[in-house]
Amino acid sequence: MTKRFRHSRFAFWVAALTLSFTLSGCAAFSNVRDYFSSDKGETGVPVDLTRFDEEVRVSRVWRAKVGDGLSKKHLMEIAPVVIADRVFLADAYGMVEARDRFSGDRVWRTRIGEPEKTPIWRFFERYETAFVSGGIGAGGGRIFVGTTRGGLFALDAADGSMLWQIQLSSEILTAPAVDDGIVVAHTIDGQIVALNAETGETIWNYDTQVPLLSLRGTATPMIQNGRVYAGFANGMVVTVDLISGRPLWEQRIMLPTGRSELERMVDVDGTPVLGQGFLYVASYQGFVKALRLADGAVIWEREASSFRGLALGLGQVYVVDEDDVVMAINQRDATLAWEQEGLKYRGLTSPVAFGNYLIIGDNEGFLHVLAQSDGRFLGRYKLKDGIRSEMLEVDDVLFTLANDGTIEALEFELRGS
Repeated sequence: MTKRFRHSRFAFWVAALTLSFTLSGCAAFSNVRDYFSSDKGETGVPVDLTRFDEEVRVSRVWRAKVGDGLSKKHLMEIAPVVIADRVFLADAYGMVEARDRFSGDRVWRTRIGEPEKTPIWRFFERYETAFVSGGIGAGGGRIFVGTTRGGLFALDAADGSMLWQIQLSSEILTAPAVDDGIVVAHTIDGQIVALNAETGETIWNYDTQVPLLSLRGTATPMIQNGRVYAGFANGMVVTVDLISGRPLWEQRIMLPTGRSELERMVDVDGTPVLGQGFLYVASYQGFVKALRLADGAVIWEREASSFRGLALGLGQVYVVDEDDVVMAINQRDATLAWEQEGLKYRGLTSPVAFGNYLIIGDNEGFLHVLAQSDGRFLGRYKLKDGIRSEMLEVDDVLFTLANDGTIEALEFELRGS
């Protein structure tokens, strides 16, 4: 009896594991970005940090803890957002908070949804209940939070009360964009959905075809001057009218090439940047391109592979490539101004540019301060935990949300000043 029981139990787990892999096949294919975002940066060993003469002092204004953090899933990236005197944050398990951005004092806290028990056939995820991802959108006195279950929640920014919630077609992995009473969300199945910010009623949706294999992520939609700019997993960038959803132009950043689906991945996952009449955008296994806002025409291109957001400053476009090499590209002619390899394979965040500084975080929790002029190291600061979420700069104060849920407000000062 005992022997037969053991055999039965063994057979059960074999069957369960087989079913798990069978049912999660598509999910496994879409998790490629988790591999590229691993703690070893990508496929290489993280470089050791080198010593340098510190020119910039990083000081903490305040620090606080938000919920239970961002979970172990690398797809969880939740960026803070600021409205007036408040900073809004969330953890990966449905806790949303508003804090005073000058002191860090909590103003309110609320919960959206509840963690769900994972089905038994998803054996390796059975203890993971995270479901909030991508950050918070804000506008019109409301904040908007999307989830991996496809839920979009609207909360009152004043007190955190629930205004409405709606179910979209699939996962929302980036922060919604808000303008002119319209909230725009990007779902992982290739849709851009525009909703009435007051009621949640759908106004229009724009749909694209998603490749069989793609990085697990989506580009954050951007709104400016009545236009929505969005990048997709098929390597396309599109611009649509905010009010009507009418396509205005589309441009391919990279054409899929190669025999295998892996070689044909050309996702536009990083947040593009707008500046001086141009849209700057990067694709995985492709290019960084400057597009004219009026019609999407390509002004210049430079070969580079990136799934991180871009930054602008001092006439340069800053790119973190797939190997965590930081590049500064001239906005006018795509020439390479400088390249910094001292952070290779360290699992870097998207860069933030302000003043004369370029700030980048890594998987070990270090913030690196680089000079925009030549890429040299100016300063370094250790956070409580690793960081993968985008950082936010407001009035020369940088807000960071570490993976363990610790938020810090930081200031930067030249030594000797």
